[in-house]
Amino acid sequence: MKQIIVVGCGRFGSSVAKTLSKLGHDVMVVDQNPDIIKDISEYVAHAVQMDALDEPSFRTMGIRNFDVAVIAIGSDLEASIMATLIAKEAGVPTVIAKAMSEIHGKLLMKIGADKVIYPERDMGMRVAFGLVTPNILDVIEFSQDYSIIETVALEEWEQKSLKELNLSDMTIIAIKTGERINIVPSSDAVIKKDDIVVILGNNDNLKKISEKR
Repeated sequence: MKQIIVVGCGRFGSSVAKTLSKLGHDVMVVDQNPDIIKDISEYVAHAVQMDALDEPSFRTMGIRNFDVAVIAIGSDLEASIMATLIAKEAGVPTVIAKAMSEIHGKLLMKIGADKVIYPERDMGMRVAFGLVTPNILDVIEFSQDYSIIETVALEEWEQKSLKELNLSDMTIIAIKTGERINIVPSSDAVIKKDDIVVILGNNDNLKKISEKR
């Protein structure tokens, strides 16, 4: 069980906090809105009403003792940066921060965020893929040049082993056949009709897969 603090409890922060709590982690949430704190208090171990710019209060609550800090503040740039900086300076091992733009994200990385996420951008990308490529079931950006997609197997892949496919600059990291999931399949694994395939690869090559639909 990890000790996790979530700063900012809008829709994104609240969802993260509730999910982590359900997974059995000790979660503290911080938000300056008393109504939000009241609503979420029944779902997490600790809920504290506090301004993210209040550095002394952060230190008083022992932020250095947390394993992970999730800075889920989006619209208030100053509060987002300050909370990230406080968490890093306090020695929190992993600080994950939400960004609303590329510039915001770059600032968060420069002050020490271990990972920056862009919920609105990522969801927009998923919706777009779903509209134009219905057989691409999901997409997650892994880095600037690489992504992970979940797709229904192409007809040309059926009854072929991964060795026979020899996908260029792409790695099949899971195959789902019905209710059975083959994680990190061997080169001898054979893809069947209607299999769901999870692929990590270069964005240009993944785009070629979507264009074959």
